[in-house]
Amino acid sequence: MNDFAAQRAALADVVAITVSPFDAEGAFDGDVYRTLVRRLVDGGVRTLTANGNTSEFYSLTLEERRVQTELTVAEAGSEAQVVVGVGHDAVTAAAAARHAAESGASMVMVHQPVHPYVSQDGWVDYHRIIAEAVPELGVVPYIRNPAIEGASLARLGEACPNVIGVKYAVPDPVRFATVAREAGLDRFVWVAGLAELYAPAYFACGATGFTSGLVGVAPAISLEMLRALRAGDYPAAMKVWDRIRHFEELRADRQAANNVTVVKEALAALGLCRRDIRPPSAVLPEPSRAAVAAIVEGWEVA
Repeated sequence: MNDFAAQRAALADVVAITVSPFDAEGAFDGDVYRTLVRRLVDGGVRTLTANGNTSEFYSLTLEERRVQTELTVAEAGSEAQVVVGVGHDAVTAAAAARHAAESGASMVMVHQPVHPYVSQDGWVDYHRIIAEAVPELGVVPYIRNPAIEGASLARLGEACPNVIGVKYAVPDPVRFATVAREAGLDRFVWVAGLAELYAPAYFACGATGFTSGLVGVAPAISLEMLRALRAGDYPAAMKVWDRIRHFEELRADRQAANNVTVVKEALAALGLCRRDIRPPSAVLPEPSRAAVAAIVEGWEVA
């Protein structure tokens, strides 16, 4: 029986969310994708999430998501653990989780259910269907809904031992601290799901890892913040926070309309991939492109 120790350790880290590059015709570019994944691994990143929100999960086709899963596992090899984002209806999500297991991934991250009517019992049942489909994989619910209660997480964890972590992305450290303690602070690995901007506050409340899209642009910066947070050196962590604040605020502006767009623009400024992005997102206007390029240049100089 898997004790999930390695998976838990991988979540208590910088959990990178990969970007989905597109070619001039708008198709998923597997060759460029592998280059971006390799850059993360070579940069010291040891936990990779394929098919996350920064990967434009909801704009990818089923086949593209399957290909991304397989390419991420192949490129990561034994150097990094792979988490695969799954979602949509429960049957589709469970099938994607089985594909992730068959491809060699070690965990799945379950996207927040996209449904206008979510009850506590229904939320538990949805995740239980997926977790029971892959008892050998670690399972990580992605919580963006502040209504989800710690008691619901506790029930899910009791029913499914392979639910080992929680990606918490509600922008409220007090709510996070409350939910984590109600669910079991030590039962789950708590991952700050709002990246570097919220990581210091969430670490202070019990998180031990954080997700990142920025890490695909500047791996060293994200890893520097992790080292500071692990050491409990909050002044050092906040120095990193000051460096990345404007970049992350551009991503968060207008209800995160440009969350992925800004990351892709930064990668384009570095010559690593095209800036193309699929609807309902859109490329940045020229003035904002220049602002992103200036931020990235400043990081490189520093």
